[in-house]
Formats: sequence, C-alpha cells, structure tokens
Amino acid sequence: MFSFLISIAALIIGYLIYGKVVEKIFGADPARVTPAVSMRDGVDYVPMPSWKVYMIQFLNIAGTGPIFGAIMGAKFGPSCYLWIVLGSIFAGAVHDYFSGMLSIRKGGATYPEIIGSEIKGSRLLILFFTTVLLLMVGTVFVYSPALILGDIAGNGSSNHVLIWALVILGYYIIATLLPIDKLIGRIYPLFAIALLFMAVSMMVCLFIKWPGIPEFWDGLQNRAASVGVKGQNIFPCLFITVACGAVSGFHATQSPLMARCLKNEKMGRPIFFGAMITEGVVALIWAAVSSYFFFDGGMSECGLQSASAPQVVTAISKHWLGIVGSILAILGVVAAPITSGDTALRGARLNIADFFHVKQDKILKRLMISIPIFAGVALLLWFNISNEDGFNIIWRYFGLSNQTLAVFFLATITVWLVRKYPRGWQFLIAGIPAVFMFSVCVTFFCVDKTCLGLPMEWTTWMGPMWAAVAAVILVIFVVKHRRSQ
Repeated sequence: MFSFLISIAALIIGYLIYGKVVEKIFGADPARVTPAVSMRDGVDYVPMPSWKVYMIQFLNIAGTGPIFGAIMGAKFGPSCYLWIVLGSIFAGAVHDYFSGMLSIRKGGATYPEIIGSEIKGSRLLILFFTTVLLLMVGTVFVYSPALILGDIAGNGSSNHVLIWALVILGYYIIATLLPIDKLIGRIYPLFAIALLFMAVSMMVCLFIKWPGIPEFWDGLQNRAASVGVKGQNIFPCLFITVACGAVSGFHATQSPLMARCLKNEKMGRPIFFGAMITEGVVALIWAAVSSYFFFDGGMSECGLQSASAPQVVTAISKHWLGIVGSILAILGVVAAPITSGDTALRGARLNIADFFHVKQDKILKRLMISIPIFAGVALLLWFNISNEDGFNIIWRYFGLSNQTLAVFFLATITVWLVRKYPRGWQFLIAGIPAVFMFSVCVTFFCVDKTCLGLPMEWTTWMGPMWAAVAAVILVIFVVKHRRSQ
C-alpha cells in the first residue's frame, strides 16, 4: 500500500510541476480567441463552462482502459504502478495536452488534420488508421459494458449480452448525431461523478482493509506467471496492456472534441493535462485493488477461482461496497466505456467530415457519414459475440493500434516543437516518449502470437534495437531541420 500512496503523490506532484513546464513550452495564451467562440456552429463548436469540459474530457478518455487495462496490468506486479505514474506524467499528459491545444491553434482540427499539417503526405493514411481504431473502440466499448450488464441483469448468456449491446448501440446512434451540448453536455458530468465516486469508494476500502499487496521494494520482477498468465514479458506486454491509464493514442482523437468547446487556452492544463492525471489515479486505484485480488487472497474471499477483468469489477464491487454502493460503483464502470464509445464514433464522423470538407450543420449530412460507421461497428460486434475469443482478439489489436496512434501523435508534437524551437531542447518532452513507444509497438508486433509470433525471449535485444532506430531517425530529422534554418 505504501507504493500505491507514493504513486498517487507522484501523479499530483507531476501535474503541479511538470504540467506547468509543458504549458510554458507550448505557450498558452489566455487572450487568444478560441474556435469555440470564433467558429461557433451550435453542433460541435459550442462554448461550455470549463468544469463541464473537464468532466466530459475525463469521461471521454476514461472508458474501460484505466479499469480493465489496470486490472490486467496488475498481474505483472508493482512495475504496473511505475508505468502508470511515469507514463501518465511524461507521455500521456503531454500527449493529451498537445492534442487538445494544437487542435485549438488549428481551428478545432481533428487528429488526422493535425498530423497531416505537420507531417506532409500522411493525412489519408492517418485518417484510415484512426477510423479503424475508433471503430474498434466503439465495438469494445459496446461489448464490455454489455458483458457487465448482461451479468447483472441476466445470467451472462450471449442472448442477454446481445440485447444490451443493441441497446447501447442504439444510444450511440442518437448521441453521435445530436449537438454536443444537448445530450453529452448535460448528462456526461453526472456519469463522470459516478466514475469518480466508484474510484474514491474503492480507495477508501483499500485504506480500511490495508491489504498486503506487493511493494516496489519487493522487486519489479514479472509476477504474471504466478496468476496464470504465461508467455508475456513486462516489455512490451505491460506497455500495451495498460494504455489509457498511462498513454493512449485514442485520447488524441477525443481532445479535439473538447478543444471545440474550450473558451480559454489557460484552461488547457487542468482540462487536458489534468484529465490524464485523473485517469492515472483511477488506474492506480484499480491496479491496487486488483493486486489484492490476485496476490493477497481476494479471489478466494470473493469465491472465484479465476476471473476476467469484468468479473473482477463486479466481484470486488459487490463484496466491498454492498448492494447500493456496488450499484453506484458498477454504474461508473458501465458509464465510462459507453460514454467513451459514443464520442469515439462522434470523432470518427468528424474525422471523415473534415477530410472531405462536409459541413455537419444538417442532420442528413451527419447521417450520410454515420451510417457506414455504425455498419462497421455492427459487423465487428457480430464478430465479437459469435467468436469465442473475439473480445480478446479485438482488445489486443485495439491495444496495439491504440499505442501506435500515440506514436504518430508524439512524433507530430516533436516535429511541431522542433519548428517552434529550432535550436532548443524542448522537442525532447515528446521525442523521448515517441522513441520509447515506437520500440514498444514494433517489438509487440514482432512477438505477439496474433501478429508475427517471434520468440518472446527476443525482446531483450529487440526493444533496444528498435529504440535505437527511432532515436537515429529523430536525430537525423533534428539535424537536417537545424541545418536548413
């Protein structure tokens, strides 16, 4: 528990100190007119109070990632805490802050448009890659809450899961098409409160129980094999498994949604940087809870021999919080992925609309783009439910593509900073995380059994090799740019 408390304190200090450094490097200007004001259209560009924008941003990026990812990542041991802390402060929060602020500076531009403006010739590739990821996000965030609701309201059978999946998908259609302030702006802050209540409740229970979970000084070795997970090394598997609680490319697709609603650039740090740190706190709480579950007798206490991430959530919530508390806690866990899923599909609509320059002021224009998107989600959802291992397959590809998307955007931030500070060091705040995540993604692609399936033992030399390749590319770009000045 002391490692958990140290990690929480480190996240708060990271926000207070490193957040100011990042804000200063970007150069937030409170006097600059934001797109929410200058481009207001009543659909996507809508000025909203800063506290509401923060709540929506937090809920949009949260999803099941910092919960399910942290639960699966906790199996690796205390090294999970370390990744959540360092990843959130030095990679995820930087990534999220710049994705929101660059969108503001570029007129509310979406993810592909931002990257395309900095890295020439990449716009179409990034649009395709981003749209595929958002479809997978929408599918995962339909299926995972449907699993929990199907278990609570039924017997967890495929029929119950299918019914809930269709209900959630129907809600997604409505939320994606409506103006952002009509539904999302009104009810999402309430869902964010439910999610935060769940996290705080779990943390209080941790303090009361004070379980004997593994600490940093017990060693950072891989503990996954002791809980039945074999053939997965900490590098790169932990860094793919825990994405949304540390760094996630998906977030860069969501930040532009709130960039179109922010009235003052100075609020970027508490909203974009701060929401990521808050998500890191949520991930830490669930990592600690899951450590108790896996390593300190929680499984036997809850009467389970083995458990998936959704089962851990429902079992711990019911056992620790009772009926009323567990309903509120599970509501938070269910609301998080649902509200991230619909904004993911809203993001897909905006990406495509911006690429083809289709204004979204009319419902028919929104339907023209939305119908193919929902057809794609329905197809992936059918694969999920009909395939016994469908969810795990989608989740692995979602994790890999999600982190690859983060590499793209961290590289874009690096390029922007090199141009802003042609003789400075500031590009390193994004360049170092980009190099590291590049090595993670390429190594994972090489060794994962659903990709190339090379021997996992090769990661010991493969990771440093790919990091060196990325570092050389970065150095060449910086040197060439400085010579051209």
